[in-house]
Amino acid sequence: MRSIEHFVEIGIALSSEKNHHVLLEKILKSAMQLANADAGTIYSISKENKLVFETLLNNTLNSHLGGTTGKPVEYPNIPVFQFGEINNNAMVAVAAASGEIINIEDAYTCTEYNFCAAKEMDKLTGYRTQSVLTLPMKNHEEEINGVIQLINASDDQGNVIPFDDEVERITHALTSLAAVILTNKQLINEMENLFASFSQLIASAIDKRSPYTGEHCRRVPVITMMLAKACHNINTGPLNDFNMEKEDFHELNVAAWLHDCGKVATPEYVMDKKTKLSTVFDRIELIESRFEIAARDIYSSKKLDDKNKAVLLKQLDIDRNFICLANTGGEFFDDDKINRIYAIAKQYQVSIKGKTQPVISDDEVYNLIIKRGTINPKERKVINGHMDVTVEMLESMPFPKHLQKVPEYACGHHEKMDGTGYPKGLTREQMSIPARMMAIADIFEALTANDRPYKPPKTLSETLIIMGIMKLDNHLDPDLFDVFVNEKVYEAFAKEHLLPSQIDEFNINDIPGCGDFDC
Repeated sequence: MRSIEHFVEIGIALSSEKNHHVLLEKILKSAMQLANADAGTIYSISKENKLVFETLLNNTLNSHLGGTTGKPVEYPNIPVFQFGEINNNAMVAVAAASGEIINIEDAYTCTEYNFCAAKEMDKLTGYRTQSVLTLPMKNHEEEINGVIQLINASDDQGNVIPFDDEVERITHALTSLAAVILTNKQLINEMENLFASFSQLIASAIDKRSPYTGEHCRRVPVITMMLAKACHNINTGPLNDFNMEKEDFHELNVAAWLHDCGKVATPEYVMDKKTKLSTVFDRIELIESRFEIAARDIYSSKKLDDKNKAVLLKQLDIDRNFICLANTGGEFFDDDKINRIYAIAKQYQVSIKGKTQPVISDDEVYNLIIKRGTINPKERKVINGHMDVTVEMLESMPFPKHLQKVPEYACGHHEKMDGTGYPKGLTREQMSIPARMMAIADIFEALTANDRPYKPPKTLSETLIIMGIMKLDNHLDPDLFDVFVNEKVYEAFAKEHLLPSQIDEFNINDIPGCGDFDC
C-alpha cells in the first residue's frame, strides 16, 4: 500500500507539475522514502552528455541543495565519457553509460568501482557512505535522461543495510515511469522551442528580404512584450484587473513574431518601390529615352527654325526634369502638378518603329500622379493584402490549445478602434487587449525605425504626437496608449534601439490626448 500511494502521488505530480526542477525533486524524495534511504541525488543529462546535479538531499547532514530551495548545487557537472571512454571515476557516469543498475553493499569494501570522490567528501563532512543504489532513468526508447543515486538504506532500528532486491525493483519501476513522462515533457518543450524558433526564422527572413522593412519583425515583439508586462504590472486605472500568466506571455510573443508573416507573399518590387515608376526596374529611363527621341525629332525638324527649336528644346528639358523630380515621390503632389503631368503626356509624341506614342504612357501617368509616396492605389491594396495572407496562413494552422489565440493577436495590428482598419474592420469591443497592444507596437516601431532608406526616423516627441492624435481619432486603444506613455515603455525601448538624436526632450502634457486628465 505504501508503494502504491507513492506511485499515485508521483503519477499525479508528473501529469500536473510544470516546473522541471520541482518534478525531479519529487521523484527523488519518493525514491528515498520507498527505499528508506538517508540520502540521495538526482541528475539530469545535458546536451553535452554531462550529468547535472538537480537536487541533493541528506537527512543526517540536514542538507538540501537545488530543487525547490533555489540554492544551486555548486558541484561541477560529471561527464559521462572522457576521451571517448566511460568515465569510471564516477559511478553515476558508469550507470548512465551502461544503462545498468548498480547496487553496492559497502562503498569502502567495494573494489569494482572508484569511490575516491565519495570518500573525500565523507572526510569533509564526517559522513559515512555505505550502501549505494544507482539507477539510470531509462525511457520507453531505452534512452537515459537522468540518474538517481540513493545512499544508506536503513532498517526499522536505523541500522544501515544494503538495498534489497525488492527495493531495487520498486525504485526501478518508479524511475522508469518518471523517465517516460519526463521524456514527454522534454519533447513538448522541444516542440515549443522549435515552433518559437521557426516563428522567429520567418520574421528574420521577412526582415532580410527588404531594407524597407529593416528589423521591423524583430522589434515589434520587443515593444509588444514590454507593453504587455507594463499592463500586467499596473495596479490602477482601467487595466487594474488585467493580468497574464506565463503561458499568455508566450502566446503573445509567438503572435508578435508572426504578425507580418503574410509579407512572404508580397512582391519585392512593390515592397521595395523606391520611385513611382519602379517595377522590376525604374521606368524613368524609358521616359528619358523617349524624351531624347523627342529632342532628336525637334532638332532634325525641317519645319522649325533655329529659334523655335531652341525654345522647344529648352521647354522639353524643363518638362523632363519635372518628370524626373515627380518620380521620386519626395513631396506632396497637388492638383496643379498632376494637371501638368497630363499636359506633358499629351503634348509630346514620338514615333518608334513607325508607331506614334506619347512620351509618357497611361500606366506611367497613373503612377506619376501619386499624391504621396511612391505606391499607387493598386499597389497599396497588394501591400495591405499581406494581412489577408497572414490571416489565411495563421487561421489554417492547427495551433494547440495554449496557442489558439495567436491568429487573433497577430492579425489585429492594422485594425482601428473605430472599425475602419483592416483586414476585418474590427472595433475595439471586438478585439482582445493583447490584440490591441499589437497596433501600438507596430505603429511605434514604424515611426521610429532608423533603418529605412525611404524615410528619416522620427523623434520620440514627433512619434508620440502622431500616436496621441491617433488615440483621439479612436484609432489606438486609449487605455493602452496611456500605459505606454505613463509607464515610459517608449523610453525603455528608445534607450536600447533608437539613435541618440531621436531621444529628444518634451513635455508629456504637449502630447495630444496626454494632458493631466488623460494620462
